[in-house]
Amino acid sequence: MTDKISSGSTDGGVATDERSVRPFGLPSWVVAVLPLVLLALVIGAFVLTSPLAGVQGGEPLPDLTITHTTLPSEDTIVLHVTNNGPDAVTISQVLINDAYWNFEVEGAGGDQTLAPMESAQVVVPYHWQPGWDIHTALVVSDGTTFGHTIVAPSETPGLTTDVLWSLALIGVFVGVIPVALGMLWFPFIRAMSNRWLHAVLTFAAGVLAFLAIDAGFEAFELVEEIPGAYEGTALVVLGILGTFLLVQSVSAWREGRAATGDARASSGLWVAYLVALGIGLHNLAEGLAIGSSFALGRVSLGAFLVIGFMLHNVTEGPAVVAPVARDTRPAWYHFAALGLIAGAPVILGGWIGGLAYSPTLGAFFLAIGVGAILQVNWEIAGMIRTQGGRVGSATNLLAFLVGLGVMYVTDLFVVL
Repeated sequence: MTDKISSGSTDGGVATDERSVRPFGLPSWVVAVLPLVLLALVIGAFVLTSPLAGVQGGEPLPDLTITHTTLPSEDTIVLHVTNNGPDAVTISQVLINDAYWNFEVEGAGGDQTLAPMESAQVVVPYHWQPGWDIHTALVVSDGTTFGHTIVAPSETPGLTTDVLWSLALIGVFVGVIPVALGMLWFPFIRAMSNRWLHAVLTFAAGVLAFLAIDAGFEAFELVEEIPGAYEGTALVVLGILGTFLLVQSVSAWREGRAATGDARASSGLWVAYLVALGIGLHNLAEGLAIGSSFALGRVSLGAFLVIGFMLHNVTEGPAVVAPVARDTRPAWYHFAALGLIAGAPVILGGWIGGLAYSPTLGAFFLAIGVGAILQVNWEIAGMIRTQGGRVGSATNLLAFLVGLGVMYVTDLFVVL
């Protein structure tokens, strides 16, 4: 006598009950939507019944952030503010060096009240002296005061064609030329033995690791200037982890292609482009810092500083070309593309920083650069292991340390 299994089938020797395909006798899409419908009903019931109506709680405090300031002339101060709180905030008074001054609010719907998450500019007609600190404060309707000090103010030059051209020229000298010069070491690197090639690769990893550390610290410093409503710390962490996972997913796709015999996906050129991308994202944030210095009137990019940037960035060139040292020599346009990807973002970052400076944007770009660099170092370590090397050998560890040290020393010349 045999038992009959109704409403069932087998797949690869495993019985499948129809009830697992149609639970509760309903179509699977209904079961997928059901929790969301029930959640909406629960939320509706909560709102209608107001179970917390009788619970007393304190009023939320106003939360206003002065993100940055611009000084379009020696007779005007512009405070850029954002309302972080859950309630509207009305700016009642403005103090400049402990004295009340007239002001206008621009970008807040025509009045002095900022809705939650709204940003505006507070324009104050005040004659200030270059180099003398300015102590400002905003007083809102309930008397709460928010202060901000403008250290050693200087006039914001504004954005003209000449300024944009200057930013582009600085970007060429700071980013494009140093990376290109560093890439000229390619024939020398190509002639190295595997042992020393792996040392160059770990040196490149040390260079990238320093850039990641430097960018990470800068990103978390900028968090203090980000309006609280944007959750600056979470934004930075999300940028780092999100970029790492995104680039890692692309790398996993590439490994899948390589497993099917795609020679291009298994070449060192892929890693070289990833290295160039990681450096380029860092240099984008570097350009953002340069552009924002122009936008905020803190122009200190003298010849000595540009030379410091060049010394700092020339070591990025070998990091870009080292992964292709064992490949068939790539076509010239690959070298041109690698150099532009790594160096040219300084120009783009300078324009973005000059046109639309934002500590939120700056911190997020820095975080993206950190995440990309971490993934690139992961790729470099895998490349060394694939070529039969040992990542943790004495030579490689010393080369990594030298990469960190060289970047630290050259970074001493770069102080905005």
